[in-house]
Amino acid sequence: MADGKGKVYLVGAGPGDEELLTVKAADVIKKADVIVYDRLISDGILSKIPDNAEKIYVGKNAGNHPVPQHEINKILLAKALEAKIVVRLKGGDPFVFGRGGEELEFLHQNGIPFEVVPGITSAIAAAAYAGIPVTHRDFCSSLHIITGHVKDGGNPDIDYESLVKLKGTLIFMMSVASFPQIAQGLIEAGMESDMDAAVIENGTMPNQRKFVSKLCDIPKVIAENQVKSPAIIIVGKVCSLSEKLDWFSKLPLYGCNVLVTGPKKTSERLAGKLRGLGAHVVEYPCIETEPLDFDIDIREHSWIIFTSSLGVTIFFKKLYENKLDSRYLYNKKIAAVGSQTAEELLKHGICADFVPGKFDGRYLAEELLQSGKISPEDKVVIFRAKDGTQAIVDIFENNNIHYTDISVYETKCIENERIDISGFNYITFTSESCVKGFAHSFKNTIDYSKINAICIGEQTAKATRAYGMNTIISDVATVSSMVEKIIEMHCAK
Repeated sequence: MADGKGKVYLVGAGPGDEELLTVKAADVIKKADVIVYDRLISDGILSKIPDNAEKIYVGKNAGNHPVPQHEINKILLAKALEAKIVVRLKGGDPFVFGRGGEELEFLHQNGIPFEVVPGITSAIAAAAYAGIPVTHRDFCSSLHIITGHVKDGGNPDIDYESLVKLKGTLIFMMSVASFPQIAQGLIEAGMESDMDAAVIENGTMPNQRKFVSKLCDIPKVIAENQVKSPAIIIVGKVCSLSEKLDWFSKLPLYGCNVLVTGPKKTSERLAGKLRGLGAHVVEYPCIETEPLDFDIDIREHSWIIFTSSLGVTIFFKKLYENKLDSRYLYNKKIAAVGSQTAEELLKHGICADFVPGKFDGRYLAEELLQSGKISPEDKVVIFRAKDGTQAIVDIFENNNIHYTDISVYETKCIENERIDISGFNYITFTSESCVKGFAHSFKNTIDYSKINAICIGEQTAKATRAYGMNTIISDVATVSSMVEKIIEMHCAK
């Protein structure tokens, strides 16, 4: 920036569910040069950070502060003085027991410009995901959010008598360890020991757990179920509505853990559908795609074949760069390997002339020939990935079809950090390249026979079988069908 200073955005990341990240927060993250983030930022939100942004982890856990607050303040100042856009990313809302005010005071003292982007606090969101409305006119007329965080050996500084007299909903944050004292304090101040109460761990996340009980029993519930932070504890009559209003745990994929291996740019649709159905999704892109330079001269060809939606996207980008548009395809027949490729063509004003009954390159070539739509008099051009399946060109060669095979992008394996895959119910593969990239990441250090592989088509399934995976093929070669297959398998358990 002109004055030699950057700017700090204090951003609330919400309670965990990435879809609860605000639009403004997502926009700020996209333009950040530096992200300084806490422990409770979910993987889904971290995946939205641009690859070129510097990521600095300053996570804190109960009783463990590897990066003290004064050091965090210094990091924010130093990066801002480098004239960078800095995002201080905090779980929930930065002003609800997040020490956001302290950080801004420090920046103000040092003349650093800042902006605040509020986030959805877990105090409200976790309750909603547990079926608990924090206010309800039949039960309460006020809501109170209290921290139970204490220094080692201390007791919570809470005015129990005042809280009891208010007769409102009480939400305790950072209180798992101190709740035995809190429960005792409330009861001694006059609250009924059998008051409805609930503890919610990992609120809004697919691994959310909730336990509804009575106030006097909550400390025992926490101990017996080994409840850990992050968790909130709710005390009030509204907790009695939890079973009736619970919607989250009734989602079809609640409790299902899925690893998605597709490229980062194209796996969002699959991951989003799964998360929307309650699944815990970790995106583990094993490949990346890079556009190639290619010739778009199609004047001599009567048929154009696209074997992927990405191929369509790259083709039209090249077309537009050459100041051409869909009119360039006048009088050409267009074939798409499947419905998703056909949908991508429609975005550019092109309705595919042919889509095979089974979404696969082999079937595309065979059905074009068997239907008589293509004959040796035709000239075919195929726009697809470099090193794509040989089946389609073999069929054309064996039937004397003149074809031109043009590579519009290539696929490369990504060097990933290995993760523990033992906790995943399913791993999704949308191409043979994803399977190869996945295997490349683990270099035969895992037992493939324990993997339930959800595959988009036969070619992909062939690759997973070669590694000995338990292979399940979606009924149709689409993302939606893959999701339906996971629902079918998960609900059958």
